[in-house]
Parts: sequence; C-alpha cells; structure tokens
Amino acid sequence: MPVADHKLQLSYKRILKDFLENQSEESLYEAQKISKFLLEQKISPEEFVSIHFKILTEVLPTIDKKVQDSFDLLIEVMMGYGLAYQEHQILRNRQQELELEIDVAANMQQTLLPQKKPNAEFLDVGVVCVPAKKMSGDYYHYVHDDNKGLGMAIADIIGKGVPAALCMSMIKYAMDSLPSEQQLKPSLLLENLNRVVEQNVGDSMFITMMYGYYNRTTADFHYSGAGHEPGFFYHAVKDQFEELRAKGLVLGVSRKTTYKEYIQHLDVDDFVVLLSDGVTECRIGDEFIEREELTELIRKYMHLPAQEIVDHVYDELMKLQEFVLRDDFTLIILRRKV
Repeated sequence: MPVADHKLQLSYKRILKDFLENQSEESLYEAQKISKFLLEQKISPEEFVSIHFKILTEVLPTIDKKVQDSFDLLIEVMMGYGLAYQEHQILRNRQQELELEIDVAANMQQTLLPQKKPNAEFLDVGVVCVPAKKMSGDYYHYVHDDNKGLGMAIADIIGKGVPAALCMSMIKYAMDSLPSEQQLKPSLLLENLNRVVEQNVGDSMFITMMYGYYNRTTADFHYSGAGHEPGFFYHAVKDQFEELRAKGLVLGVSRKTTYKEYIQHLDVDDFVVLLSDGVTECRIGDEFIEREELTELIRKYMHLPAQEIVDHVYDELMKLQEFVLRDDFTLIILRRKV
C-alpha cells in the first residue's frame, strides 16, 4: 500500500471513530481537510467509498449484512459519478482557459480604442462606448489634424469575440497608415479601407462605418457612410434634428465599391450625433426605442457639455432597460464651439 494511502486510512479511521462516538464538530472540520487531500492525490469517489467501507467494517465489525451490500451499489454509482465529474472538470478547465484568452483579447481591444477624447478648441466632443459583453463589435477612432480640423470614425463589426478584435486592430492600423490627404476625405478613406477589408476578411464578416471630417476653416462636416446606422444633425437656430444619412455598401463586399461624400455646414452650437445600432435598438419593454425618443433624450440634456449629454443619455437608456445592455453601445456628439 502506498504511504499516502496508509496515512489516509489511519487518519480517516481516527476521524470516523471519533465522529461515530461523539458527533463532534472537530471531526467534521477534519473531514473537510480529508476532502482537499483526496483532490490533491486524485483519489476517485469510488476509491474513497471503498476506503470508507473497509474502515467502517473495522470500526463496526457487526454492521448489518444488507448495509454492507448497499456499498456495492454505492460504488457503482460513484464510478459513474466519478467519470462524469472528471469530464466536468476538463470542460471547466477548458472554459477557464478560454475565458482567460478572451480577457487578454478584450484588454488588447481596449488598447485599440482612443485612450482619451480629442482636445479640440473648436469642437465640444462627447463619447461613450460600452461593450455589451467582454468583447465589443463597436469601434471608434479620431484623426486630429492639428488645429485645422477633426476626423471621427464609428464602426460596427458584424461578428463578435476574438475575430472582431483582430478585425478592429486591422482597421485601426489601416487608418493610421493612410496618407493625411486621404484622412481628410471621407469617401477616399472608406474606399481604401474597403479594399483592405475585402482582401483580408472572410466572407462571413462585414463592417459598417461612418466617417466624417470637420473642417474648421469652412465649418463644414464632410462625411461618408458604409451601410452604417444614420446619425443626426442638430440645427441650433431652427431647434431641429435632421437625420444624417450616408448611403454606401458595407465594407468588405466588393473591392470596386465607391462612396459618395456629403457635406453639412455647422453654425455655432450646431452638432452632429454619430451612433451604433446598439443605441437605436435599446428596448423599452418589448419594443425598440424610436429615433424620435432618442432625440428627445438628447434634447433634455443638450444645455450641458457634450460629454455630459452622452453620459446622461446612456444612463437613462440603461435604466429603461433595467440595466441590461443587449448590444454594444456607442454614442458620439461633435458640437461646434466657435
């Protein structure tokens, strides 16, 4: 008999005998230590049942024959349970390994997002970007052209998890590597990104995007869209919201796709709203929020700085959904200051 098994049997015999005689709490506490030892030594449930039976018959030699026979049934049950438990542990370990990998990918994904808002004296910028789960399919990126203008991209990767994170990294580095003149032209930027995506992403994954560039000199917001959720334009003088639509095929479908560029002039206090479909697909009860309800929420807080607006809108929508976020949520406001 291995030394470990011999020590186990001696310890367990002492514990069992003490418990049968005194039913002490100390015996139960020591039994918990035995459980840890069984796991460490990888002793199966049926093996320990056999040990228990052997020691029990030594401590109580007059035990009833039917009780003794019942242990044969118990051992059979424990054999099946032991195999199922081992399979469960293997699956659990694999799940933990997968969750660890997802955590690493999620941390990597967070580094791809801007670590701070753009500091532009001519625009008041507010951004909230919250994943529904650990991994997000939403992405935003800005290009700060010194003090001349600001470019802002918002994208939704159709597909989640690690593939979305890898795709996100590709988009970021593709945008960073584009010449500055293309970063100032939304239509050219989307056409170049489309070729990159079409070459490097599988047929099962697509990307929607809207990219806009605000030119401080002309106060014009140039923008193009690739199948992305329409945003809003708020006209301060008219106190009116208009839809900011930009027709265009999602990225990655056809290499030869071209994109139309639109222009919206911004007067002081006018602002642009960019968003992902996780905003408009927030649910109140069983129904999606109406776009008019969203603009009313924005209107409620638009006397505040842009960051406080998006924060309050997010908080209100979370309350309406009982703090359950069903899809990735990204909301951006760009308001002209001067």
